[in-house]
Amino acid sequence: MSFTAFSVGRDTQLVVMGPSGRIDLTYVTSFESHQLTQSVRVSRMDGTHMGAELPKGWGGSFELDRGNSVVDDFIAAAEQQYYSGAGPVSGTMYQYITEPDGSLSTYQYDGVSFRLASSGTWRGDSAVKQKLEFFAATRRRI
Repeated sequence: MSFTAFSVGRDTQLVVMGPSGRIDLTYVTSFESHQLTQSVRVSRMDGTHMGAELPKGWGGSFELDRGNSVVDDFIAAAEQQYYSGAGPVSGTMYQYITEPDGSLSTYQYDGVSFRLASSGTWRGDSAVKQKLEFFAATRRRI
């Protein structure tokens, strides 16, 4: 249950499913997602302007403090599959949000591909911060 009248970061949980099962990300410190669209604009001869935003998927990222090799191993396996001729690997992602009224919203991201934007900087007495970016073909409420 949410303890505020608005959503905060800890009101969400994320589950990533790869081709070989669930990927347990440790120490996720942030999650961001955004809709991707293609703008279409029409200027009619009568001077009326029209517009639309066509859905083109979803993008976003995870930031995490490295707690184990799960992210590195997942990306290495996907890369190995690609070089073995299996083609690009995609997965599914779920976002569970506890709403301020206590209800649960669930969103499913389909056709998700991942990119390890940063595998981390290794520095004495500092957490190794990683960044995993994603593209999803669609997002839907379930």
